[in-house]
Amino acid sequence: MLEFFLARYVYLFVLILLSIGLYGALAKSDLVKKVIGLTIFSTAIYLFFIQGSLQLDGTTPVIDERGSDPALYVDPLPHLLILTAIVVGVGVSGVALALLVRIYRTHGTLDEAVIAERLAGREPVTTSAGLFGLGESPADRRAAGSGPRASGDGRGAPDGGPSAPGGDAPREGDGG
Repeated sequence: MLEFFLARYVYLFVLILLSIGLYGALAKSDLVKKVIGLTIFSTAIYLFFIQGSLQLDGTTPVIDERGSDPALYVDPLPHLLILTAIVVGVGVSGVALALLVRIYRTHGTLDEAVIAERLAGREPVTTSAGLFGLGESPADRRAAGSGPRASGDGRGAPDGGPSAPGGDAPREGDGG
């Protein structure tokens, strides 16, 4: 029985990765963790297809002195399909992360429940603590009228005071 599982350890590894990815995609409320979970899930599927296409003592499908028996060769189609899926997956992950940046800038949080309540027109009971729970979110700072955008031109003085004419605070040695 143990030999059976040891001979198929790759499939156990794939099942573990599928479980981790499915848990991350379904159980987590943070949208970044959901994207990471989907990436882990798709990686497990890639491994499953590649493992299923392997053949012991198989070689590339180039006809040589060994003959043209198809049982001697490894089918290259699964490898090509997975290579294409990896490229598409990287593109999809990049677009998903770019959308998450836009969602964070709009809502000030990446929590799925808070964003759903805001989109439904109800404000959540708890306030957002910002990205990764550190400080207040940019949306909270803009709503309170503090931060660098409070001066109206989008540029605040480095010391927190009002902006100098022209948008930049005078520096030493500028002559003015």
